[in-house]
Amino acid sequence: MPDFLVLTVIADDKPGIVEQLSTVIADHGGNWLESRMAQMAGKFAGILRISIDGAQKSKLVAALSSLDSSGLQVRVETPSAEKDTLATHSLTLSVVGNDRPGIVREVSQALARIGVNVLELSTQCEPAEMSAVPLFRSEISASIPDSLDHDDVREVLEALSDDLMVELH
Repeated sequence: MPDFLVLTVIADDKPGIVEQLSTVIADHGGNWLESRMAQMAGKFAGILRISIDGAQKSKLVAALSSLDSSGLQVRVETPSAEKDTLATHSLTLSVVGNDRPGIVREVSQALARIGVNVLELSTQCEPAEMSAVPLFRSEISASIPDSLDHDDVREVLEALSDDLMVELH
């Protein structure tokens, strides 16, 4: 039975980072299962999950650590066992509003307060079409308790500000 590892990766962005990482993983018998990676502000960042034979695990971890000398910082974690939790279902939220400091904190606090678990978060700021006022946009993939109504989620978020618009999918 394979072991699973979760890796976080950060480096100055340049061609070949994914190739370098995937080569080390493949050379040690690892299997790349899933990942999310992006370039932002000149940095490359990613998170990935791999499987590896237990006998090869320590050699792979050592090889990944040695990538630090080439500017690629890799942190290796062992995933925790799945917990039994309340019944939940998935929900995608789109949140749009005038940008301001603390908006991500406000949204995340409101969601946590009602038991919503953020699974994936993507944010950006861009000028509004007509006024060029900075506009905050967020896409959130979340797990919400079955006991929570979608309208309750919308109301909690829209109560944060008069200019906040929320779409649920």
